[in-house]
Amino acid sequence: MNHARGWVRLFSGKRLDLLDPTPFDWEDRDLAIGLARTYRWGGHSAWALPLSVAQHSLLVLALRRLWFPNAGDARAELRELLHDADEGLLGFDCISVVKPFLGEAFRALTTKLENAVALRYGLAPWRSEEWKAHKRADRVAAASEAVHVVGWTRKEVRHTLRIPYEPLALDPLAEIYGAHPWEPWEPALAAERFLAELERLNHRQTKAHPD
Repeated sequence: MNHARGWVRLFSGKRLDLLDPTPFDWEDRDLAIGLARTYRWGGHSAWALPLSVAQHSLLVLALRRLWFPNAGDARAELRELLHDADEGLLGFDCISVVKPFLGEAFRALTTKLENAVALRYGLAPWRSEEWKAHKRADRVAAASEAVHVVGWTRKEVRHTLRIPYEPLALDPLAEIYGAHPWEPWEPALAAERFLAELERLNHRQTKAHPD
């Protein structure tokens, strides 16, 4: 009896079985490209382009650095950067409130991808306080994207989307990259910026944890 397979061919030429992934099935550039071509908010945007998961991931990392400027832990920052990495491999960012309707099979699939990412990059499990800080950054980013990228009002963010955080006024990524505030990046640019940060953190983590 043949087992089900969910093959995708990646930019590098490697192939990934989405139903049975291993940590060796992709290159860092494949992940960066996948995240840059996977869009948040159902692909909807008030701009000419939708917002990529790659750009969102960099925003969440930037918020962590703003709030914890003395932390400097490459492994924790890498985990923050890669918090949605499974979506880049899958090529799908499901709107959070829809996920329960996709059932346990979908959750099992994403868990396998998350585990493969954790093994590949040496990510430690979230501790309780770390998870709370991460979710705050993720939700503040979402509230800000909803207003500045998609076009929801601040009142709608709180009462319709039920995100209990105030949207940011200033875009942290605009200062870092000299970009137009809140404008979604071209996929190639998002991939390049994500990959550069991934490689930088990988290098720092390897130096800190040579084993």
